[in-house]
Amino acid sequence: MNRLLGILLICIPGFIVSGQSVAESQNAGVTLVVLGTVQDGGSPHIGCARSCCAPLQKTPDPGRMVVSLGISDARSGKRYLFEATPDISRQLHDLGRVGRGEPDAVPDGIFLTHAHIGHYTGLMFLGKEALGARQVPVFAMPRMRSFLEENGPWSQLVASGNIRLEPLRAGAVVTLGESLEVTPLQVPHRDEYSETVGFLIRGPRQKVLFIPDIDKWERWETPIERLLSEVDVAFVDATFYDAAEIGYRDISQIPHPFVSESRGRWDNLPAAMRRKVHFIHLNHTNPLLDPDSAASQSTRAAGYRIARQGQKFRL
Repeated sequence: MNRLLGILLICIPGFIVSGQSVAESQNAGVTLVVLGTVQDGGSPHIGCARSCCAPLQKTPDPGRMVVSLGISDARSGKRYLFEATPDISRQLHDLGRVGRGEPDAVPDGIFLTHAHIGHYTGLMFLGKEALGARQVPVFAMPRMRSFLEENGPWSQLVASGNIRLEPLRAGAVVTLGESLEVTPLQVPHRDEYSETVGFLIRGPRQKVLFIPDIDKWERWETPIERLLSEVDVAFVDATFYDAAEIGYRDISQIPHPFVSESRGRWDNLPAAMRRKVHFIHLNHTNPLLDPDSAASQSTRAAGYRIARQGQKFRL
């Protein structure tokens, strides 16, 4: 009876499974796992002695890795990483524990959103000083590819064959296997060294939107609400909760959609659409990092989700 109940539960779209049901579901299809939720600088943040970081300097929280998603396709035995963060070693281990295979195996592909430090610098650990990987496919947009090819130490990874750059083009589908596709969506952001993309990930059962970085929703020609209506799960930029949170820096130089702004756009949407939203890419100052904060409680009460490391979704 328990086995039958487990099978019934994992068939519910978006249901996060646990225990024996996890193993059964992972070995049967495609699983997406949240490998990190924090902004590029991590948490605790360098140079931060405020109350948001001081306790973590003495007792780090293993659940605060830099933003990343992973996909395990049990049908093909392949695994894919979205973002190459400074926490890539632990994240590859966590991805390897999803489904069958070696826990620390090299991924079958890495998808990069842009050239800001939390999103690509983990590639350095694929080089000869660390893993010494061979021909790991790294999917990147044109400017991102040029940046890696023309600037050290990344160019050494290319020249030494540690990574193999694979082209991405905005709006062009990358087919990874039967019923598993990834489509890059170019978004406005601070594009000093590369363009910036999010990803639309289509699995056999569900579609996922992943936009960890964007300047402001209104600066994008694509209405974010239209995409929310088309996907089943959306991981979206929630770097800062509001403007007051980051008063020690010029917020105009680091634009992101505040959670308060996103909620201002979406609080009147149907509850079913709000439930799709999972806020991610949280700055070390963001009160959403604390599940017991008033901001977290208010956000959840309004029907939204806050991404947490280790969450799993059947695709």
